[in-house]
Amino acid sequence: MRRLPTCATLIGAALLACSPALDWREVRSDLSGATALFPCKPKSQSRAATLVGTAVPMTLVSCEVDGVTFALGHAELGDPSHVTPALIELRASLKANLGASEGRPSVFGLAGMTPNPQAVRISLVGRLPDGTPVQEQAALFVRGTRVYQVVVLGKRLDEGAVDVFFDSLRLSP
Repeated sequence: MRRLPTCATLIGAALLACSPALDWREVRSDLSGATALFPCKPKSQSRAATLVGTAVPMTLVSCEVDGVTFALGHAELGDPSHVTPALIELRASLKANLGASEGRPSVFGLAGMTPNPQAVRISLVGRLPDGTPVQEQAALFVRGTRVYQVVVLGKRLDEGAVDVFFDSLRLSP
């Protein structure tokens, strides 16, 4: 059974859909149990990632519109003792990849997630490897032994679009 986004999310998506570049659609990542509204048709890719010294498959569902990337990644760790260190590593990696400074983090909560003190939403300002300045909004959270990383990255972020994307996140029951 598909969960419908909240009314506020639908209204926000409808208002943002006036932009010709944004074509909001609900995307369910079956392996992750997560659903989100994406403003473009995403592609899925998997690769090996090393988290807490262990190679694990990491899947990323992402799309780019107007130079802004929207992404939802997840990895199954299999070991509960690896969850918190993996969230810490993912956060450090986000900052290191951009040589970024981090704004004040906020606690991130999502119905169905496993509570964890490292579940946060962060704002980053940094540079791509070519020196281009970028902004990034990211959230890190966990469900069981699966870690999630949600990202919006671009030269300039539309806060309305960022809010629709993050507010639309759902975990299946």
